[in-house]
Amino acid sequence: MGNTALSFGPFLYDPVAGSLWREGRAIATGQRPAALLGLLLEAEGRVVTKADLMERAWPGLTVEEGNLTVQIAALRKLLGARPDGTEWIVTVPRVGYRLPRQDDAGMAPLSPQAPSVAVLPFVNLGGDTDQDYFADGVVAEIITALSRFRSFSVVSRNSAFIYKGRSVDVREVAREFGVRYVLEGSIRREGAQVRINVQLVDGISAANLWADHFEDGISHIFAFQDRITERVATIVEPAIEIAEIRRSRRDRPNSPAVYDLYLRALAAITDESIESNALAYAQLREALAIEPENALILSLAAWALEHRTTMGWPPIGEDDKSECLRLARRGLQHSAGDPRVMVHCGMALLQTGKDYEGGMAVLEAAAAANPNDLRVAACSGIAALHCGDIDDALERLHRAVRLGPRDPDARFSLTGIAMAEIFRGNYEAAVSFGARSLALNAHFDPTYWMLIAAHAHLGNMAEARQYLHALEAIAPGVTLERIQAGQPAKDPRRFVPVLQGLARAGMRAR
Repeated sequence: MGNTALSFGPFLYDPVAGSLWREGRAIATGQRPAALLGLLLEAEGRVVTKADLMERAWPGLTVEEGNLTVQIAALRKLLGARPDGTEWIVTVPRVGYRLPRQDDAGMAPLSPQAPSVAVLPFVNLGGDTDQDYFADGVVAEIITALSRFRSFSVVSRNSAFIYKGRSVDVREVAREFGVRYVLEGSIRREGAQVRINVQLVDGISAANLWADHFEDGISHIFAFQDRITERVATIVEPAIEIAEIRRSRRDRPNSPAVYDLYLRALAAITDESIESNALAYAQLREALAIEPENALILSLAAWALEHRTTMGWPPIGEDDKSECLRLARRGLQHSAGDPRVMVHCGMALLQTGKDYEGGMAVLEAAAAANPNDLRVAACSGIAALHCGDIDDALERLHRAVRLGPRDPDARFSLTGIAMAEIFRGNYEAAVSFGARSLALNAHFDPTYWMLIAAHAHLGNMAEARQYLHALEAIAPGVTLERIQAGQPAKDPRRFVPVLQGLARAGMRAR
């Protein structure tokens, strides 16, 4: 949680000093109650196990559970009762304690928070206890992989594994941990085959948001484990993102909260239209007026302007390029190593600022920080396509497609592959990948660029002009000059085949 003071109700807790204040007056807590309160606050409403609490209050020591009970009782006495007469600290039977994060008459209203997920131990359906180690290993790897995403938080393995061997209602789990989403699964071994089923569930409605199964031979068990981890990690993040966008639209349509503005802007940018991009940027400016140093908002605003200049769309402000770079640099300043922040800012530096070395360095750092983030993987490949080796770019882009072949973000990778194939003169392959991208999003301008150019190079002029007319319908005023101005030019010759194909199909020069 860093060095930021944590507030709840009338209280303010300083994690550095370990001090507690109520309405401006200091409260003497003692070292261990202060340590316990700090951990409960850091959990942001989720349950904290007794083991974790005892480790925080008595690090490296073995103590009786009764000591924890005594210290929690002392802490409750210091805090007193909530305005509704209930305790601030809630006991979760057989598990631990939690300090609920909620609105009521005695607490200041809280802005919507980023989502959280609990990954439960997988159920062993075959009854073969030898498979427990494999199932537990898969869950631990998934938790580790999901922990690398900054758009949501993940309950720790120690906390989640208190449910091992127990039949539970996911809604109960969600309440006890204070999470919105629960990932659960099962494992079954039949002969030499192992089958794993995984599903992501809404913790409030118990609705199934996503499910899949994996099956392979036991001889490849560790490669199998890695494949499951990679696949689940790359699916859960966009599934949660989509669910959060829907939740925002349904539950808080008029909320000015920064997180809601972020979700709405993200949905508008993904729409890939000139009008939606402008709307998204306006929403992000509104969010920055509330939180001017929010790295995620800064990076998304930079991304919106980078997107606009790359597409050659009409400008929003007096100098979109300068503002884009200003936002990107501020975003990096406050990024704290967040891969999604870094990738948006890195693309802005590379695409808009033509800072090839700086942009590539940021994008490489983002890819190292979270190789399973689809957008990070795709943008890393696009950057390599413009500024690096084409073979390396294709390897990255194909991996990004494998990570999420049906995810909307796959349009970046598929269109990038089509571009690389045009660079190589493989126009039929470019048409194939361009068509796959178009099936995911019919409003992504670069997909049309590739389809127009590839068909023109193949001599399919009727098809090329058909796609050109479709592009002009969604991007009026598109010209060769605008498209070329938005492309990185570390090697100016690389993008020439695309421009030549567009010109051959009849696109206006300026």
